[in-house]
Parts: sequence; structure tokens; C-alpha cells
Amino acid sequence: MIPAAGLGTRFLPATKSMPKEMLPIIDKTIIQYVVEEAIASGIEDNIIITGRGKRAIEDYFDTSPELESHLLQNEKYELLREVKDISSLVDVHYIRQKEPKGLGDAVLNAEKHVGDEPFAVLLGDDIVKAEIPCIKQLMNLFDRYNKSIIAVEEVTKEKISDYGIIKGGEIEESIYFIEDIIEKPSVEETPSNIGTVGRYVFTSEIFDCIKETPQGKGNEIPLTDAIRMLMEKEEVYAYAFKGKRYDAGDKLGYVKAIVDFALERGELRAEIEGYL
Repeated sequence: MIPAAGLGTRFLPATKSMPKEMLPIIDKTIIQYVVEEAIASGIEDNIIITGRGKRAIEDYFDTSPELESHLLQNEKYELLREVKDISSLVDVHYIRQKEPKGLGDAVLNAEKHVGDEPFAVLLGDDIVKAEIPCIKQLMNLFDRYNKSIIAVEEVTKEKISDYGIIKGGEIEESIYFIEDIIEKPSVEETPSNIGTVGRYVFTSEIFDCIKETPQGKGNEIPLTDAIRMLMEKEEVYAYAFKGKRYDAGDKLGYVKAIVDFALERGELRAEIEGYL
């Protein structure tokens, strides 16, 4: 499931009428990279949690007969193929989060669709470049441990208060048993510099934990608090994934993603390098 119901306040005023997940990285939207990661990991059933003003996401993954006809008539076959490929990527279902009540509530909206099965969560504004897709790395570890597992990475001292930070021991290389998780601690209070990022594989037990989690600031249900509750019922692990993550919901992360992806494009690389 891909939560994409946030208000995108960090990108106002652009996101007043445009979902942040629809911001382009050159000529492909942020959320398309996320969906493609799920597909590359073997996930065939995708749920996108949307909200008011997010209709553009549904339109993006739908067919566009008028545009396709125009491209065909003008013999723009390569663009036509790309446009048609988007609408045939994978089965996508949409569930609307009626109120902006936080990430925990967004995940809970998928309960009826998921049932008792384990499921993956990919945040709609995180892009991860990796040889093995990040969520696939977590899925492989879930097959071994059969327990919820969260992607993590080292964060700088200046960024600690922006992340959920874990406390835990490394039981294997890059794999941690989580003893505690704290949402956005101060530098003085943080138990480590290992922060959670937008990739998770959960057992269905997380749903009951979300239901029992009290609302926090802004009447939101923090997913971090639900994970802490889950830890009381079963073991939860963290994995320092192999790859490079871009927080495309942050202005600096978004610009970095654009620059790096542009440098990978043969038709752009030389001019971009020269400009930089």
C-alpha cells in the first residue's frame, strides 16, 4: 500500500492544487517511481491511499484516450508507448482517507483489503535507488523472520528530530532487533542515529495496534506509536537497506533527486554537468 493522502504543506503553494506525489522528477512523477519499485519487487496488487484533491493520481494511472489518439495521429510512437505503459503497469486500487489523520490512520484504511496477510507500505514521497528494490530487500528478510521489518538508515545530527529513531542491537550485519522507537526525538534524547524511512513490511497485527493508538498532535495517529505497541506483542526488526534514498517530499531532497536522475540521462548529462 502507498499512503499518498498528505497535504504536502512543505511544497505550498504548488501543492494547493497538485498532489506532491505528482511532482515530476524530470518527466516521471514521484509516485510512479514508487509504484515501479513495488512492481519490480513482485507486488501485483497496489493500494494507494488518497485524499481530497488527489484525483490527479487516479487520472495518471488511468488510460487517456484523447492523448493517446493525439500521439498516434502525430506519429509520436515512443511517447505513446510510455503513456500506455503507465496505465498498464499493475492493478491499482484507491481508498480515500476522509480526514488527514496521520500515517497510522492512512495504513488502517487498507485493513479490509489486506485482511490477515502481511503487506508492504511504501511512502509516496520517498524514492529509493537500489540494485535490489528496497521493499524487496525487506520482503526477503520477512520470509526469513516472519516478523514486521522496517527500513532504516543513518541520519545526521541535524536531521534526528525529523525521524522516528530506533533503539536496538545489531543481530546480524545491517539487521537490528528493535527495543524501542521514538518519534522525532531531540538530539539530547535520541537513543541512536538510526532513523526509519518510508519502507515497511508489516504483519496484520499492526492494524489492531493502530486502533488502540491514541491520537496525538493535530489529532493524527502516529504510525511510530502503533509500532511501539506492536513490539509488545511480537518482535519487530529493522534493516539498514542497500541503496540511496531521496526524501522527495522535502525541497532539498527533491532537488537532489532531480539533479542525480538528470545526470543519468544521456541526452542531459553533458549539459547538466556543464551548468553545475
